[in-house]
Amino acid sequence: MSTPMCPVVHFEMPYRDAARATRFYREAFGWQVQQFGPEMGDYLMATTASEDSAEPGTKRGVINGGLFPFQADNPMQHPSVVIAVDDIRAAMARVHAAGGEVMGEPMPIPGVGDYVSFVDTEGNRHSMLQPQMPG
Repeated sequence: MSTPMCPVVHFEMPYRDAARATRFYREAFGWQVQQFGPEMGDYLMATTASEDSAEPGTKRGVINGGLFPFQADNPMQHPSVVIAVDDIRAAMARVHAAGGEVMGEPMPIPGVGDYVSFVDTEGNRHSMLQPQMPG
């Protein structure tokens, strides 16, 4: 059985000052940044381009992302990518079998899906997301 190809769908980066980071990415790159409150971990959602579509003015194959508050006591506070998977438990098993380490259990993100971080064989922290099915 072959491993399914799983796309990068999101990026994440830490921030130390939300207003400063928002201003920088808006002014330097024209990103739209939306700040969520404490109930969503003070996350900054970054829209880097219009959604992937064939409509005029949009760009195909782009990803959007977000910024999270830097926490010195948390491990691996650096940029990472989020990879979409169809079955998060099966993907966790594949990461383990390939020599990576899954960091904890999947966390449900309301309206988004199940999310869990992992460390690859090179020491990079990334995450996987099983998107929530509509309905």
